[in-house]
Amino acid sequence: MHIIISLTVSFLAVFGLVVIAFFGVWAAHLEWLFGVVIPYLAVITFFVGMVYKVVQWARCPVPFRITSTCGQQKTLPWLKRTYVDKLDNPSSTAGAVGRMILEVLCFRSLFKNTRLEFGSGQEIKYKSAKWLWLGAIVFHYAFLIVLLRHIRFFAQPEPFFVPLIENIDGFFQMFVPALYQSGFLLGAALTYLLLRRILDGKMRYISLPADYFPLFMILGLVTTGILMRYLLKVDIVAVKELTLGLAQFRPVVPEGIGVLFYIHLFLVSVFFAYFPFSKLTHMAGVFLSPTRNLSNNSRMVRHINPWNYPVKVHTYEAYEDEFREKMIDAGLPVDKESASPAE
Repeated sequence: MHIIISLTVSFLAVFGLVVIAFFGVWAAHLEWLFGVVIPYLAVITFFVGMVYKVVQWARCPVPFRITSTCGQQKTLPWLKRTYVDKLDNPSSTAGAVGRMILEVLCFRSLFKNTRLEFGSGQEIKYKSAKWLWLGAIVFHYAFLIVLLRHIRFFAQPEPFFVPLIENIDGFFQMFVPALYQSGFLLGAALTYLLLRRILDGKMRYISLPADYFPLFMILGLVTTGILMRYLLKVDIVAVKELTLGLAQFRPVVPEGIGVLFYIHLFLVSVFFAYFPFSKLTHMAGVFLSPTRNLSNNSRMVRHINPWNYPVKVHTYEAYEDEFREKMIDAGLPVDKESASPAE
């Protein structure tokens, strides 16, 4: 699909959601629908959808270890393995756990990613591609910090770590309210990931609306959140009353909450409902990846497919016993001579 069409479809989809929430609250006064009903439906869809996805993945048979990993596999004792080999190609469960921890927390495979470039003539070069790793890790950790900060809207009293995160995140106390770095880093990382898809020819070729839509959606979330915090103020006490009521299953819709908050909440709701049906489910899928969660001990343990069914075989010995005379007559070599040689 052409990039202009992909970008237009994705952007209009997110813009349409903003327009729906705006007119739904500002013109139709559907605060209860956008503030209570849709958020609950979104959360239910998120959890049911994620459970369904995980169960579906978990039911896929993986009878053998997938050995398509890097590093020297454990084999004969004189073949030395470094610590990198033991993480790249672990032969024990502890090694597989270490590889998974590095994968989830540090995006290790993305850090090792390379990009292919053509040199002079037909020469092929592999170069480091650390910018993608940097953009991805900034995006994910900034998003995590933003989510953790939002816990203060759903808990009373706040958990002890929320003020701590806010103090660290907002240490630039030059303005009131304090500037949170995570919000701006999240926006910057999203912009990089979006521009990478647009400016890189190879990425542009393989990108579809399903790749741009989540980026525009999260950009919409970040933009409305920053607007509410720094420019277009909303009644934060009323907002907490609503979110706390949602968390305690005693929903109330106070008066005086700005339309911008409902737009933000509607985008969050759609994002949650969309999550299980999108590529964003890699958040859970990484834990079920056989190339990451299984140790590679194929040279130490014989793995037999548990779903093998008995098969009636016809061995070569039986074949030769059946056709020995004909094979000898045809001049074909046999392993065992005939008991009564043909005259």
